[in-house]
Amino acid sequence: MRNRLVGTYVLLLCMVLLALEVPLAIALTNRETERVVADRLADATRFASLAAPALRGGELESLTDELRGYHDLYGIATMVVDQDRRVLSVFGGPVAGADGAIRGALAGRQVSSPSVVWPWRSGPLVVAVPVSDGGAVLGSVLTASPTGPNRRCIVFTWLELGLGGLAAVAVCVLTAHRLAGWVLRPVIRLDAAAHEIAAGDTDARVQPGLGPPELRRLSVSFNEMADAVASALERQRSFVAHASHQLRNPLTVLRLRIEDLGGRLGDDSARDDHSLALAETDRFADVLDGLLALARAERGQHQVAPVDAAAVARDRAAAWQPLVSRRDISLVTELPPAPLPACAVPTALDQSLDALIDNALKFTPAGGRVEVSAAKLSGGVAIRVRDTGPGMTDEQCRLATERFWRAPDAQNVDGAGLGLSIVAVLIDASGGRFTLAPAGGGGLEATIWLPGGASDPDD
Repeated sequence: MRNRLVGTYVLLLCMVLLALEVPLAIALTNRETERVVADRLADATRFASLAAPALRGGELESLTDELRGYHDLYGIATMVVDQDRRVLSVFGGPVAGADGAIRGALAGRQVSSPSVVWPWRSGPLVVAVPVSDGGAVLGSVLTASPTGPNRRCIVFTWLELGLGGLAAVAVCVLTAHRLAGWVLRPVIRLDAAAHEIAAGDTDARVQPGLGPPELRRLSVSFNEMADAVASALERQRSFVAHASHQLRNPLTVLRLRIEDLGGRLGDDSARDDHSLALAETDRFADVLDGLLALARAERGQHQVAPVDAAAVARDRAAAWQPLVSRRDISLVTELPPAPLPACAVPTALDQSLDALIDNALKFTPAGGRVEVSAAKLSGGVAIRVRDTGPGMTDEQCRLATERFWRAPDAQNVDGAGLGLSIVAVLIDASGGRFTLAPAGGGGLEATIWLPGGASDPDD
């Protein structure tokens, strides 16, 4: 935007300079032409006054001596013709294009050609005046002077104008750049602050007092809006956290009462309903736990800490082995013996792996396989959890991290639809990436990428 603004200023200045300097350059060229033409006309007129008595008396020696000295001194060709166009004296050789000038002079006019001396025209400046005596034209005197010095003078003048214009453009560029920077500095800071807030930094603000008054007011309004949005988000998260926490106590009491009722039920159908009620209270507890985890993960800025991704993955896989054995599922790990330093929010990787392994075990049928692997990748560490379950489509993988989203064919599977959302929030807070994709050969592959730790030997 700054470049476009500066370009607009410079374009306007160039248009103004062209509108001023082109007519000025033409005017200076005309002035130089008029000066040299006036000088040559004065010389030719003086020769014509000397030629009149010489042509009457036929004594041309004194005129010839005068023309020879003029040619030798200034290098300007001269020619004297009578009224019958007979050349009486010539110095400097024949003059090209002199016929028209001679005809005009013999008609009683002072003639100069060309009318303007342009730098790209190298022909001589021809001036012809009539030789008159008592109103009768006896002949004409013609001079043909080289225009090289005049053209160089004009070119030098044009260069001065051009250099002056370039200097003005340079000053305009510097001034416009500083002016555009002053005007756009608040806009740039607003853009940066908006991106920071969008990335999760709700404390980002615009420095007040920058730029013109209108943008200063905009900066103040933006900061007030950001404060209001941050306050609303904090109130929302606090409400979710407090509501989830406060609901746990009555939910616990409710579950205890429902369990007590189980011993008083004798009918089989009543006991089935009792079991369903207990399952629903457990599901409600899972939802509350997920909401609490999300509220904690999204609140404020997080400090990352070094973590050994290989050791964490190995510990979490070992913790799930008892459940894996009961479900007749194979849980294998492909982890290097050496540490894999990474950076993450404390317990983020532990919670994420628990959620991913739990999700994989829910959807992997008996006799299936769940793999947990970790390796260095792109300056960080990639931890993958892969299962042999039904998997998801690309569109379902894109929607899976939305809160409470459940795949159409997984509505009857236990869960609150918050596990993958929690993983996405925790990994994003750690500065990493979380992706889901269909696994080759069937199933689902979940990948966590975390930035490498400071102790990584490859850093």
